Amino acid sequence: MQMASGDRISLQTYQFVGATPGKKVYIQANLHGAELAGNAVIHQLIEFLSDLDASALAGEIWLVPVCNPLGMNQRSHHFAAGRYNHYDGRDWNRIYWDYEQEGEDIDAFVRSHLNSDPMLIIQNYRQRIQASFQAQLEHLHSPAGAPVHKLYRAQLQSLALDADCVIDLHSSSNRGLDYLYYFRDRADSTSFFGLDFAILLDEYDGDAFDEAFIKPWLALEAEFAQQSRPIRFDIEAWTLELGTGMELNPESVAKGLRGIKHYLYQKGVLVGLEPSPVPSPTQFLAPRNAVEKYYAPTGGLIQARVDPGTWVKAGDRLYQLLSFNKSGQPPGVIEIQAKSTGLVYDISINHAVNQGEYVLAMVQRDV
Repeated sequence: MQMASGDRISLQTYQFVGATPGKKVYIQANLHGAELAGNAVIHQLIEFLSDLDASALAGEIWLVPVCNPLGMNQRSHHFAAGRYNHYDGRDWNRIYWDYEQEGEDIDAFVRSHLNSDPMLIIQNYRQRIQASFQAQLEHLHSPAGAPVHKLYRAQLQSLALDADCVIDLHSSSNRGLDYLYYFRDRADSTSFFGLDFAILLDEYDGDAFDEAFIKPWLALEAEFAQQSRPIRFDIEAWTLELGTGMELNPESVAKGLRGIKHYLYQKGVLVGLEPSPVPSPTQFLAPRNAVEKYYAPTGGLIQARVDPGTWVKAGDRLYQLLSFNKSGQPPGVIEIQAKSTGLVYDISINHAVNQGEYVLAMVQRDV
């Protein structure tokens, strides 16, 4: 992508190909500008794979650190920004092309493959996805041009479209724990990563990178089930949230690296080299509606807030809000209590909030 200055923004891809065929695993980091920890994980994966004999790798692994250089380079005073494209306001992780929304006749495809081998189904369906994607690319070369988000997403998605597994490495834009997002019927693999907990993406925010990759395959599975042939394809997508934004937390980096290596071993990508087991399996799984976010009821300063990793019960204090009013009264302290029992897993970095701004998030254990 060429800038007004004449400079070009590009991506660096590292590819490791094993001695035997197998899955293609695509791993990227730093899609949001302030979410840096995944870059350190990829750096250590590159070192690990560079020293690995080709016989210990089945298939191939593609690694893309700093997958959004435009977002990473954005700054707002001392803060790394880059969650949104400053030019058009779009979230960098809500812009991706989704084959499922093309509206092609998935029913006809399934009926023509009801008795086909799963590998043939994957091959033929992937060809359809790629053909449709190529048609999208042709529009980018129109004399009318194309907006930034379409140029960028085409470049990034082209790297992962034929993958069997996508791992997208993020961090909280604030302060957070290490956890995992997963999709329907993939719960059996969540424990391989050994993170604090996992959230099921049974509801979609929009066209995120992991969603856009796996939704066509989930739709295909659902259609096969409708046609009385339940089938689950060995295609997966994961988003790892590794700690706090704007920092490389050593513990989060270590957890991410250890979890990915263990996952690759369990999926048969790393062979003959069993990594150290993750120290503990994922503590619990939760649906998306178990997440509860708290916003400031009025403007003020946050104090006495609980830390990420704190379990609270309904009625426990989450934080105090020191409120400066302009009514001639002394400043007041407002106690904010938990509405339910759960784990606080993310809190805002800024302690000064306007009314309605984000303060913290918790995930309820039993929803």
